[in-house]
Amino acid sequence: MTVSINDVARAAGVSASTVSRALRGRQGVSEEVRAQIAAVAAQLGYTASRSASSLASGRTFTIGVVAPYIGRWFFGTVLDAAEQVFSAAGYDVLLYNLGTPEARKRFFTKLPVRKRVDAVLSLLIPDQEEAAALRSLGVPLAGTVGGARPGFTVVGIDDRAGAESAVRHLVNLGHRRIAMISGASEPLHWTTPVERRRAYLDVLADAGIPHDPALEADGGYTVEGGERAMTELLATSRPPTAVFAQSDEMAMGALRALRRHRLRVPDDVSIVGFDDHELAEVVGLTTVAQPVAGQGAEAARLLLRQLDEPDTGTPGHVQMPIRLVLRETTAPPNPRGPQ
Repeated sequence: MTVSINDVARAAGVSASTVSRALRGRQGVSEEVRAQIAAVAAQLGYTASRSASSLASGRTFTIGVVAPYIGRWFFGTVLDAAEQVFSAAGYDVLLYNLGTPEARKRFFTKLPVRKRVDAVLSLLIPDQEEAAALRSLGVPLAGTVGGARPGFTVVGIDDRAGAESAVRHLVNLGHRRIAMISGASEPLHWTTPVERRRAYLDVLADAGIPHDPALEADGGYTVEGGERAMTELLATSRPPTAVFAQSDEMAMGALRALRRHRLRVPDDVSIVGFDDHELAEVVGLTTVAQPVAGQGAEAARLLLRQLDEPDTGTPGHVQMPIRLVLRETTAPPNPRGPQ
């Protein structure tokens, strides 16, 4: 015998609408009542009918997610956290991996998400035409990278402030030959490398340290790229005594290159990263911590709130906290080394 929502309501002593709100995670139901209803539903073996809910609400109960690099730690972590929130609320995820210019152009030309999703979470920064295409869908939109943009709720961090704290830490330790491993080869419209480089240059200027272009290397935001970039920096006529890597993965690659060159960290070279990767503590990396999973979860919650409470409005930009985490890879420069 099939158990209906009315059966659960009668057994729990509440209305069917209360059961619906409780099981879908909507507001207006106390945690005590929500737990009671969940227990009754589990006891009776009740499973919500996705097709019936879709017919009643006009929704697909699917969230579209567009991402540039799902294989990279940052994007994978954001996606995993967002999916957990969507799943708990009864939504499926339809993922589009736009890792190549061709895939990106094809997606924004055809917009295959139209009439297939209730909302879109973008893990990439669309240009003006792409953003207009997404707005034309007429569904709630959210993002987790970049700054505020019309029609989107963006959850992110202050990249510039984070990078400033990292470079200033190296300056305060006494370093003057400070290099940067960046992501200059990353795709257009991704503002993170640009903002973090501006911060690097600003801190050097404030400290009266001349900028040396030879102390910048492209690491492509990968471990392998960070290793190549560090090797390039060590080949310069005056190698750096400290390095700011724009991501922890590039910092880890730099650590590997230094180890292969028989150089000690931080005695010979100090390294500071950005992200607080799950392995950063394991390798003792000083870094700027950002709540990567928290950004994905918060963006997902804000999208669901727009779906459940469309008239309440949502913030255009939510800035998550960051902090400098001091570990074992930074120290004052070795007085016997280059200054």
